[in-house]
Amino acid sequence: MDRADITGLILAGGRGSRLGGIDKGLQRWRGAPLALHVLRRLQPQVVTVLINANRNLDTYRTFGPDVIPDAAPRSFAGPLAGFLAGLEQCRTRYLLAVPCDSPLLPPDLAARLGAAMAATNTRIAHPRAAGRVQPVFCLMESALHDDLRDFLAAGGSKVDAWTARHPTAIVDFTDAAAFENINTPADLHRLDPTPARSAASE
Repeated sequence: MDRADITGLILAGGRGSRLGGIDKGLQRWRGAPLALHVLRRLQPQVVTVLINANRNLDTYRTFGPDVIPDAAPRSFAGPLAGFLAGLEQCRTRYLLAVPCDSPLLPPDLAARLGAAMAATNTRIAHPRAAGRVQPVFCLMESALHDDLRDFLAAGGSKVDAWTARHPTAIVDFTDAAAFENINTPADLHRLDPTPARSAASE
């Protein structure tokens, strides 16, 4: 799969409830916001990147990519709302969604997921590490836009419930640390022992 056929999507639209409501993508790690680390990892793998965010939009815009919120009334409705926001703006055949709080994502994520989709004639691909599928890391056909919109309109909300409706490839990765994400203050401290600092006021 050619990188020119893939748009990247960084999911930064959550409430950060397990971190006390802070904007996870703007928490600093190794001197820069988490979402900026993700952008630097993702950008070489795709033709363009979008950022899905529902607050601090001006701060995210300083990173360079277009910033797109969830469409009302779906704001803060979870990863699938972010997927749909990305699909609504996607102009390539595929969309690769990744969370904003996984700064160690694999540099060959798009290539390996794309190769698996091509080899298995599937429409979606997820990575798996240490026996655990990572559903929010998702390469999908942009043609699934209407199906996802209908799924959300019918009350669906779970990523795995939606992807189970379509042929899906699972790709094993040996480095589980590449899919580490930040869900609690302890996670942030474990990845970086320096004090957590917000890059923008809430």
